[in-house]
Amino acid sequence: MTRPSLREQAASALGRRRLLGAGAGLGLAAALSACGQTSGTVAQPGGSVPDKYRGRTRVVMWSTFADPVGPALQKLVDAFNAEQRDVYVEVQFQGSYDECAQKAVISLLGAQAPDLCVLSDVKWFKFYFGDALEPWDDYFKPGELTRTYHPKLLSEGVLKGHTWWLPLARSTPLFYYNKTLFKKAGVPVRAPESYDELYDWSHHITKQQVGGNKVALESYQKIDGDWQFQCSAWQWGGAYSKGLEVTIDQGGAVEAGEWQRKLIFKDKIAHMADDPATELGNQLTATLVTSTGGMQKISGLAQANGWELGTGFLPKKKKFAVNTGGGGLGMFKRVPRERKEAAAEFVRFLARPENSAQWAVETGYMPVVPSAVKEPVLAKLMKSNPNYTTAVRQLELTRKGDQVRMMIPNANVDIYIALQRIWSGNTPAQDAFSAVADQLRKGVDRYGPMIKEHL
Repeated sequence: MTRPSLREQAASALGRRRLLGAGAGLGLAAALSACGQTSGTVAQPGGSVPDKYRGRTRVVMWSTFADPVGPALQKLVDAFNAEQRDVYVEVQFQGSYDECAQKAVISLLGAQAPDLCVLSDVKWFKFYFGDALEPWDDYFKPGELTRTYHPKLLSEGVLKGHTWWLPLARSTPLFYYNKTLFKKAGVPVRAPESYDELYDWSHHITKQQVGGNKVALESYQKIDGDWQFQCSAWQWGGAYSKGLEVTIDQGGAVEAGEWQRKLIFKDKIAHMADDPATELGNQLTATLVTSTGGMQKISGLAQANGWELGTGFLPKKKKFAVNTGGGGLGMFKRVPRERKEAAAEFVRFLARPENSAQWAVETGYMPVVPSAVKEPVLAKLMKSNPNYTTAVRQLELTRKGDQVRMMIPNANVDIYIALQRIWSGNTPAQDAFSAVADQLRKGVDRYGPMIKEHL
């Protein structure tokens, strides 16, 4: 086999850096200026090992989890630090998935990086294509990962026979609804089978008022709403893409966008919101499609405001469809081996059934370890509160997102900005999606060859 020339190797490396830097506030010039710094080991972010843990290997984990998920993670970290004497884990909160990924790119180009990083289902691809991730396989015994994690969730982090991304805060959209309002409206107190059925019920549900405010049917998430809308595009028979062929401006995706535009501007029973979960919790809306990870927050708001929460599978339109999402763990290849091994010990701790169960109970995320559902703390909760079983049952029906959204830099942002034009500006879906499709196709032209090389 002919080996690539030095020029071809350099071009490939440059392409990976360009893809890594794209969408992280870094242009090609920044990536070029850092080329001399993107080899060799990286230093840790600032901090130190407390005196009580002196002599241990320090592991820095960059997290995207605020309340109530952040404290649940810290509780597990504290337990790990207390039970052994070799490793000290320090969590450093870095903001949203997008913010954390951007900071990680900047950090890597500056020869500094965390030992563990929470990366979303979209963002981890950036680091894989940029040749920045270390595969997990060598840090676990043969077969250990497949014996531990849910096979569908584990498989989503596998490419070319290696595991690059491990499940942690994994989720799927659920249909949340206010049972109390449904009962008062005289509609069936269950999740609807279809969007047509939900629309029929909406005429009764939205006649109600709570605290002087008219109840809306639903609201759409201003930032990152492209994840939930992915399901709608599929349910209406469309898609964001077929492979790397952009299709968001065709068929079902456009029809789904028009359906939501009609609910907002003609029927006036829906709207865009900064925080749809809080609106549902405060009974400003009666239903919501949002993440499994919202369970704790919404449950708490329902209890505080005196109404009963229900969950169900997503409604269908032309067909049923639901995606997966959320965050997993990546490890950067330029981190020294000793710190990688220490990080893997902590990941192994998180994946114990009892710890995975505790994480699911305290956050609402899906148990990524199947045996966790047999642990008393989770088994008891699932028996007493069926809402916690919905995501587990629906998981078997999920699929991962369309390639263009997952793999083209900034595609998710471009899509949710297009959705904002529909939801807030009454822009026809065809117009909004035709514009974003042009942007996405340019991204495919630029990055597609590099992506295909790594798939």
